[in-house]
Amino acid sequence: MKKVEHKPSKRYQEAIKLVDAKKVYSVDEAIALVKQTSTVKFDSGIDVHVKLTIDPRKGDQLVRSTVTLPHGNGRSVTVAVVTGDSDQQKAAKAAGAEIVGEKELIEEIKAGKATFDVLVATPDAMKLLAPVAKILGPKGLMPNPKDGTVTQNIGEAVAQLKKGKISYKNDDSANLHVLIGRASFTEQQLKENFQTIMDSILKAKPAASKGTYIKSVSLASSMGPGVKVAL
Repeated sequence: MKKVEHKPSKRYQEAIKLVDAKKVYSVDEAIALVKQTSTVKFDSGIDVHVKLTIDPRKGDQLVRSTVTLPHGNGRSVTVAVVTGDSDQQKAAKAAGAEIVGEKELIEEIKAGKATFDVLVATPDAMKLLAPVAKILGPKGLMPNPKDGTVTQNIGEAVAQLKKGKISYKNDDSANLHVLIGRASFTEQQLKENFQTIMDSILKAKPAASKGTYIKSVSLASSMGPGVKVAL
């Protein structure tokens, strides 16, 4: 069977001409260039890509944390909450959670009828999620205390998620990929979000990681060329 080669679009070819692959740009230059080289017709996402020097095979060198971006990341988040406490359920709904329940919600998850981006639970409800762990785990939807999604303060957790709180963790190649905004954001909004995520990543440096921690940083729009950013 003949292999089909996908030729870059004319828009991408024009966009990549604007980026010097050998140059490391200042934050301001990189953000302006990433907005300029967004080649898609929709409001593309702006991602930061961070290459770390950690060993992802070692548990004490993993990078995982949460941060609230000052301007959100432009993504609308659907929040589901599992709790049997009526007061917690009321707090969840008041804070903006779209899906709230307990056993009936778990049955919907089993049946594949519940669709959400983040699942929050009270500690006592975690044991009820065991039957659906194999469904939630591979999708990255299992509540986790480290992400603040297992908590007694459900209302606050939901409110933070709605305001732009995100979680991130390194992949198997020791890299981080985080959505920090949209091409429609102002350069100042993207800069503030960028600085916030980078500060968070620096604070999340594992104690077991010695020497240089961040190898390189780049920004890119959806299907756009990468732009190297000075550390």
